[in-house]
Amino acid sequence: MATKTDAERAERRERFETSSGIELPNDFNPSNTDAIQYEQDLNAPGQFPYTRGVRSNMYRGRFWTMRQYAGYATAEESNQRYKYLLAHGTTGLSVAFDLPTQIGLDSDDPLAAGEVGKVGVAIDSLEDMERLFDGIPLDTVSTSMTINATAAVLLCLYIAVGKKHGVATNKLQGTIQNDILKEYIARGTYIYPPAPSLRLVTDTFAFCAREVPRWNTISISGYHIREAGSTAAQEVAFTLADAICYTEAAITAGLKVDEFAPRLSFFFNAHNNLLEEISKFRAARRLWARIMRDRFAARDERSLMLRFHTQTAGSTLTAQQPDVNIVRTTIQALAAVLGGTQSLHTNAMDEALGLPTENAARTALRTQQVIAHESGAADTVDPLAGSYAIEQLTNEIERRATDYIAKIDGMGGMLRAIELGYVQREIQEAAYLYQRAVETDKQVVVGVNRFQIEEKTSVPILRVDPSIEASQIDRVHALRERRDAAQTEGTLDRLEEAARGTENLLPHILASVEACATVGEISHRLRRVWGEYRETITV
Repeated sequence: MATKTDAERAERRERFETSSGIELPNDFNPSNTDAIQYEQDLNAPGQFPYTRGVRSNMYRGRFWTMRQYAGYATAEESNQRYKYLLAHGTTGLSVAFDLPTQIGLDSDDPLAAGEVGKVGVAIDSLEDMERLFDGIPLDTVSTSMTINATAAVLLCLYIAVGKKHGVATNKLQGTIQNDILKEYIARGTYIYPPAPSLRLVTDTFAFCAREVPRWNTISISGYHIREAGSTAAQEVAFTLADAICYTEAAITAGLKVDEFAPRLSFFFNAHNNLLEEISKFRAARRLWARIMRDRFAARDERSLMLRFHTQTAGSTLTAQQPDVNIVRTTIQALAAVLGGTQSLHTNAMDEALGLPTENAARTALRTQQVIAHESGAADTVDPLAGSYAIEQLTNEIERRATDYIAKIDGMGGMLRAIELGYVQREIQEAAYLYQRAVETDKQVVVGVNRFQIEEKTSVPILRVDPSIEASQIDRVHALRERRDAAQTEGTLDRLEEAARGTENLLPHILASVEACATVGEISHRLRRVWGEYRETITV
């Protein structure tokens, strides 16, 4: 019998582990994995605890929604991109807004200078929103809007456009991100202090439950937590801890869990470690089902189902050898599909260099279409179920996320953990360890610290015309000149008065946008009541 030589016995590194630090044995087998109780831990697809998916036939019934995140410059230019994507097979829109819109500043605000239309589309008023969705059938297209501090305002703008198009609010379908807690953790585009920000979130829950029943009122986001440097287990833990906080706030505000929980949705990142990412999605689904049943006594099965959108990992894209990003994105998208996502955005290969060009966006969409129609991955539900590796990684990520949530509970909940800086420090430490691994070559990034080539970047780059800022400012000024100023001020006065009380603010915001109040004016009135948040971390 042949024996292995020393060279054959040698391994590439001393320890193999996932991004969450889960050690990987040479192989997973019955001796080093947990015993699986099928009905308790897995069960059939579409059955509690939904480890294997939220629908019994998943993609055999219909594919995930194929979204492409887009928005830049003016509403007209973004509208053209949306129509281009829809014509090429996109089945849902995903809107990116510029920084001033995200933080409640009009384009003519001095603080907005140099940022108008740069990282997304500039939306100041109902007129801009009408131009953004001109010719797009809002009764059939699902729209996702990545907006948080001003989410209630942008939702009301969307509703107002729908009404002008003759689309009843109960026909509108889509999602607003509306996840303000992760702004305090990872992104920073907040406006108000946490308590009134949470009020806007729960007011949106209540309003939509009555008026826009097909709308997902929040997309609780692990994506930005992961982009900031968290591990996969931290992404699950901190996302679900945020979700617990929102659920508690809504119940405190008088809502019953099964009134709003069916419209909660989630937003996760898809990274490069294929097995860990697939397991992460399965673990998150199972853990959320148990939290909703056992912690919040939810009884509607829709309240127990973790439905999520996925975006491939922007932080993994490289400016070096950008064509290689297509490979990364394909692996990440495949992980999301094998993990059971309901909606997916694939990043374009040129996004480490600038906004995606049309060709790059089309290739990103084609990546999803090849997975859907050619790979076979969508032809049977949860095809990796029962794999020793997948089931053990699913269990371990759930365990680690549960431990984090227990620690956050012990601090008094997610708001307190954020105030103490605990969550931020955990993410910073994980990001530091990853960066050190790259710098010391323990983590290979193709084209960056290994397999480099001499290259001149020849990828076309989409650049926003700087003149659009001046034209957008002119539009805001013209709107203010021709609107009924008394009517606009009246709606803003009533909004401000309501903000000082306890009534739901969404009807007042809707009235304000229909009277041509701008995003900045509405946000300013709320600032007058609530002030602005300034981060302070207790050490």
